[in-house]
Amino acid sequence: MEWKKLIKLLYPPVWIIALLSAICTVALVYTFIGGYEAHPVAYFTYVLSFYTLTTVVMRCIKVIPKHYRTAKEKVYSNPVGEKFMTDMKFRTHVSLYGSLAVNLLYVVFNVVSGFLYHTAWFFVLAFYYTILAIMRFLLLRFVNRVGIGENRFKELRRSRLCGYILLTVNLALSGAVLMILYQNKGYEYHGILIYVMAAYTFYITTLAIINLIKYRKLGSPVMSMAKIINMAAALVSMLSLETAMFSQFGKDMSDENKQIFIMLTGAGVSIVIVTMSVYSIVKNSKEIKKIMENNTNGE
Repeated sequence: MEWKKLIKLLYPPVWIIALLSAICTVALVYTFIGGYEAHPVAYFTYVLSFYTLTTVVMRCIKVIPKHYRTAKEKVYSNPVGEKFMTDMKFRTHVSLYGSLAVNLLYVVFNVVSGFLYHTAWFFVLAFYYTILAIMRFLLLRFVNRVGIGENRFKELRRSRLCGYILLTVNLALSGAVLMILYQNKGYEYHGILIYVMAAYTFYITTLAIINLIKYRKLGSPVMSMAKIINMAAALVSMLSLETAMFSQFGKDMSDENKQIFIMLTGAGVSIVIVTMSVYSIVKNSKEIKKIMENNTNGE
């Protein structure tokens, strides 16, 4: 009987969960913004938030699988939806449109912010997003004009070109790291937003790693390069998250230790990006050379 009562507490009505979620959100924002993290009332807020989160998770475990199956059936019943879910080439094509649009928005936002706030920080970020946008535009243009898997030689050349361009990301990355170290620039996320951004960053990084491995097995240079670019962007996001974490939670850490961590992370991200770029360039160049030799011998 006691267990049934306890379980019942974990499944309150939806309106109670919604009300508790709203109350906890407001309370947590007020606690963090006001600097009341150690106040006795704050501990009650933490406990209530934990209970609310538990009820949300339990409700999701119960409800999501059913809705997921229903949504999946609806997606697969639509020809476009089925193609997106089953055709990796089509999915890559669509994702290139989306990522290019987001990159262009970031470029515009940072350029405008640079002029408004008269700081080079936003221009460095605009340069970084411009590089990503150029690579994604080149891949998208190739997919629209030639298509994935239609011309191996041209696909290798386009992938190699993007590999060369990817190397220039380190210029923007170096500029950003130097400004973080010596001008105290970086990202700041206040309150609960820092946790949201942390979860999102780890999600896109995990997804980038999975897709990098999955799409590499398909043997398409263009599709692999698209995922390499996603991986590079995710790694830079990890560096950005680190600066935000230091800003939010690193007040007791010395500036020297912060600089060491940022330098090590920046160097690690740079090494991984260079390694991916060089590997792609060398691999594509070898296959291009082999195709050219075969064509010459065939003549």
